[in-house]
Amino acid sequence: MAACCGPSRDAAAGSHRPEAGRAVVVEAGRREPPRGMARIPGGTFWMGGDDPDGRPEDGEGPVRQVRLRPFLIDPTCVTNARFATFVKDTGYITEAERIGWSFVFRQFAGHGVMDASVPQAPWWAGVEGATWRSPEGPGSSVRDRQNHPVVHVSWHDAATYAAWAGKRLPTEAEWEMAARGGLERARYPWGDELAPKGRPRCNIWQGRFPGAPSKGTMPVKSFQPNGHGLYNVAGNVWEWTADWWGTAWEPFAEDPSGPADGDAKVMRGGSYLCHDSYCNRYRVAARTANTPDSATGHTGFRCAAIV
Repeated sequence: MAACCGPSRDAAAGSHRPEAGRAVVVEAGRREPPRGMARIPGGTFWMGGDDPDGRPEDGEGPVRQVRLRPFLIDPTCVTNARFATFVKDTGYITEAERIGWSFVFRQFAGHGVMDASVPQAPWWAGVEGATWRSPEGPGSSVRDRQNHPVVHVSWHDAATYAAWAGKRLPTEAEWEMAARGGLERARYPWGDELAPKGRPRCNIWQGRFPGAPSKGTMPVKSFQPNGHGLYNVAGNVWEWTADWWGTAWEPFAEDPSGPADGDAKVMRGGSYLCHDSYCNRYRVAARTANTPDSATGHTGFRCAAIV
C-alpha cells in the first residue's frame, strides 16, 4: 500500500493514537431499494489491468473475468450536505472527531499541525481538529462546499452511513464494474486517452507533484458521467469499498463486506493528488488501501445496494 495514497494512523511517526471513544449507535434505515441510484445490469466483465505503467505490487492483475449479479450504486460520492443530514438525524460523531485529528495535505494545513508525519510521504500532516466539518483544520469550513464529497471519513464512518441509508459499501468488483461504464478493459472510465481532444475528464493533480498548487476537491458532478451514469470515478477522492486488502474476491459471497480478516480496506478511484509524475492511480484498474480507522482529506465514498 502506498502511503502517498492513503496514509494510515499507524504510519504517522510521533502521532498519538488514543482510543476512538464511544461510538454513536446508528440504526439501519429503509430496506427498500433507494431511489436515484444507477442500476448496473451485472453479468461478466474483465476486472483488473495490465497497463505497462501499472503497479503489479498493488494487485492490479491478473486481468480476469468476474461475474456479478445486478446491483445499484450511487451516481456520485456522498456529499457534505448529505452527510450533514445523516449527522443531524443520528448524532453520529466520526472517528476523526473522536480521536481528535486527521491527515491533511500539508499545502492546505493551517492551525493545529501536529508532530505527526508520514516518513514516506512528507506532504501529509496530522492536524488536530481536522474533520469532515473542518477539512483543513480549525477555522476551515464546508459552508461553500456542500456539493463536494465528504472527506475525513473512516471506513467505519462510511459503513455506518451506508447502513443508515439502507445501503452498503460496494464490493471492489462492483465498484470496478460500475466505474468502467460498460467499456471492456479501458484504461479510464471514458476510454484510453486521459484528456480526449485536450479536455480534462477528471480532477487530478496539475503540474509536477508535489510542487504545484492544488485546488483540492471539486463538486461531485464535475465532468461528464461514464456510460453507467457515474460521476468522478477517476480522481477527486479515493472511495472506500467493502473488501479487505489482500483477500481474493469470491463470486456471489453471501456477506458483501467480505471476509473478516486483514488490517486494511480497499480504496479505489484515485484522488486530486494523483499525477503521472508520482502516482497514476486514477486508472480504473488501480487500487490502494488504508486501515479502517484512518481518515484523510482526499478520501470519501459512495454506496451500493441490492436490486
